Amino acid sequence: MSTSSTQPPILPELHGAVRCEHLGVIRVVGEDAAQFLHGQLTHDFILLDTQHARLASFCSPKGRMQASFVGFKRPDGEILLVCSRDLLQATLKRLSMFVMRAKAKLSDASEELAVWGLAGSAVASKLPAEPWSLVHETDGSDWVRLYPGQGVARALRVAPVATAAPEGQALSMSDWLWLEVMSGVVGITQPVFEFFVPQMLNHESVDGVNFKKGCYPGQEIVARSQFRGTLKRRAYTVASGEPLAVGQEVFHASDAEQPCGTVAAAAPSPAGGWNAVVSMQVSAALGGALRAGSAKGPLLTPLPLPYPLLADI
Repeated sequence: MSTSSTQPPILPELHGAVRCEHLGVIRVVGEDAAQFLHGQLTHDFILLDTQHARLASFCSPKGRMQASFVGFKRPDGEILLVCSRDLLQATLKRLSMFVMRAKAKLSDASEELAVWGLAGSAVASKLPAEPWSLVHETDGSDWVRLYPGQGVARALRVAPVATAAPEGQALSMSDWLWLEVMSGVVGITQPVFEFFVPQMLNHESVDGVNFKKGCYPGQEIVARSQFRGTLKRRAYTVASGEPLAVGQEVFHASDAEQPCGTVAAAAPSPAGGWNAVVSMQVSAALGGALRAGSAKGPLLTPLPLPYPLLADI
């Protein structure tokens, strides 16, 4: 009897670089830049050095994520925040409202800096293997090691637009987005604005939340969720034979009326079908059929997470 239908699909090797036009950059300068961001985002920016980046979020007073960033400090002291371009202007406006007397200035640097996604052999060998490691190049570019996707090395490169493109072959945007999904580390985009607290996307498990730092908007709710063991929703990777969309509701077989989760990121697989990161109730992930869009929608198959979850404290 043939077993080909049960064998996992053969995936192509993914290498190369792609310009991430969907990402923008906020520049923060001034002697209070780190102190200001420390008081607004979920991670520690006061102790941020120039060898590491930060995964951090800007939350509402209710702890819901309004934006997420890969942030890092350059040798000249300025701090760059890479985020989804569809949220950049609104986020820049909201953050700027809180500057007040702080000696910090925020601006949109997206037209000055190009963001590249790199995979496989295109990732600089000089970049340490640890996620969120940071390397500065003499040409003014900055490289940040990301979590791998499906075992494929990944990195971000932020460089002046006039800087030459990364060496090597081109990578399709579709493949880059798929690798992001398979890394299990996803950020906030407009369709899921204020949908999640950081733990609902597992950000505390991939060093996106510092529970020892001082206050920031939503800090009390984020901390309470962690320290009181009330995490009822987590992010999971899933597979589907049909297209999926960010913001799409997910239903469990036990309840055809009330959704148990939401698609936070989705992309077509290079081997066929689709993959997604779904934030959903922990109880729903323990067993039973999961479907997207409605109780009769595309069937979702849970996949193992590529990193361990931080236990409730």
